[in-house]
Amino acid sequence: MTDLVLHHYGSSPFSEKVRLVLGMKRMTWRSVTVPMIMPKPDVVALTGGYRRTPFMQIGADIYCDSLLMCRVIDRLAPEPPLYPSESAGLAEIVAQWADSSLFWTAVPYTMQLGAADFFAGAPPEVVKSFGADRAAMTPSLRRAPPHDNAAALAACLRRIEAMLADGRRFLLGSAASIADFSTAQSIWFMRRAAASAAVLDAYPAIGAWFARVTAFGHGESTPMASADAIALAAGTKSHAPTSVSGGTALAPGDAVVVTASDYAHDEIAGTLVGLDGDEVVVARDDERAGRVHVHFPRIGFHVKAAKKELR
Repeated sequence: MTDLVLHHYGSSPFSEKVRLVLGMKRMTWRSVTVPMIMPKPDVVALTGGYRRTPFMQIGADIYCDSLLMCRVIDRLAPEPPLYPSESAGLAEIVAQWADSSLFWTAVPYTMQLGAADFFAGAPPEVVKSFGADRAAMTPSLRRAPPHDNAAALAACLRRIEAMLADGRRFLLGSAASIADFSTAQSIWFMRRAAASAAVLDAYPAIGAWFARVTAFGHGESTPMASADAIALAAGTKSHAPTSVSGGTALAPGDAVVVTASDYAHDEIAGTLVGLDGDEVVVARDDERAGRVHVHFPRIGFHVKAAKKELR
């Protein structure tokens, strides 16, 4: 099977989502640990400026955002399916809710209650740097006060508990799906702090379901240095097939800019080599990584023609 490299760090919720998917697929993969905050020079060499964690590498193809990464993993290892026929479409809708509404309720709530757990023993300047880094990623995010977050989180947890009330093994039936892994990442993060973990005690069905999801493990990984991942990209001279569909004002070879629509609005510039209903792909050249193709999902990202320089 094609070597797959996951660039991640241990406490990243979306990284845990992808790690569990790799476990469900019983895959082997290479593990590159990236910094939690900027600067990230080795990350930028591969992604062109995309700074969110995780991202995935296959040779000189770089896949951004867990939505697309999980689709690619499912193509590489179709069994067991991450998008089972019994929950087709619905699984992705639930996953999108979990990746957005649930995530942005559970994670801030956990940080409000459990910051001391996460930063135990860390120097004050580290805590300050982390806060400044995340504030820069989400400058327009309105952070709810703790009592409102608590109420919203309780509503979310009641919904999940209700889905499991009939004794089903997974959220949408007998088989695990992308809905389970997207939801599990926030529960996993809550369990990392004592105060937020205690909140989950009131939801026994969630606890039993979470144990089933995490039993998949993370597959088999081996460490890899970021410099070696860059060398891998530089030494790979081919890329995954791509094409640009018709019906758009953009054409192959156009200079474009891709930007996330929700947060971390860093612009990734490149040459358009792929565009369809599922993904946008730009080619870019880096002095260390060589020519890489950076892939983004169409959901959650904007692509536009780059501004032409005035002469």
